[in-house]
Amino acid sequence: MIGLGTLINILAISIGATIGVLVGNRIAQSARDIVTDALGLVTLLIGAFSAVAIADPNLTQSLPSGVPVLILLAALVTGGLIGNYLQLETRIENLGEKLKQRFANEGESSKKFVEGFVSASLVFAVGPLAILGAISDGLGRGIDQLVLKSTLDFFASIAFAASLGWGVAFSAIVVGIYQGVFTVIGFFLGEVLSLAAIALLNAVGGLLLIGVGIRLLRLRQIPVGDLLPALLLAPIFLSLATVWL
Repeated sequence: MIGLGTLINILAISIGATIGVLVGNRIAQSARDIVTDALGLVTLLIGAFSAVAIADPNLTQSLPSGVPVLILLAALVTGGLIGNYLQLETRIENLGEKLKQRFANEGESSKKFVEGFVSASLVFAVGPLAILGAISDGLGRGIDQLVLKSTLDFFASIAFAASLGWGVAFSAIVVGIYQGVFTVIGFFLGEVLSLAAIALLNAVGGLLLIGVGIRLLRLRQIPVGDLLPALLLAPIFLSLATVWL
């Protein structure tokens, strides 16, 4: 069934977050902070591994030396400006605030709820498996990638929710919409991404994950939400560069 992979992913995040909240209530705040720091470090590691895809032969051999990095930079800068104009980061945070007011426990702080919602939404949505797995599902190739992602997200949501609370569970809404869009794209457009485009998307997603990791470590509040359009612009810029160069 088309879309089954995303449905499984939504359930995995929701169940994992519920377990995390129940466990987290029994853990001291200092321990929760350690969990958040650990998540930040691991997110940096995963992001770094994804970002090195900028050196993938499928990408570098199709373009002159140095051009892939310039495309990556152009996608991030242009995407960031568009995202800033559209106030994507603010809109995501406002959505978190509204969900907090409607569903969260009285004793849970607004800042903590929104932080959990925004951070988890970004981590679960910007990774390469979110896009590639959803497109594969739409193409009818199976849900293996999304099942793998669901397993990873299940354990990650436990850790996130233990530290950041119920906001993590509601990130499943963002994941459902985001992956649903790419599933529809895969269903109607078929083979839309070359191997070079996939490598570039991995690199962009990796840098965004590094940004999330920096946020989790409380080093700087990089507006990763505003940078999300870079994921859509990167394949477009790559196609233009391939034609012109």
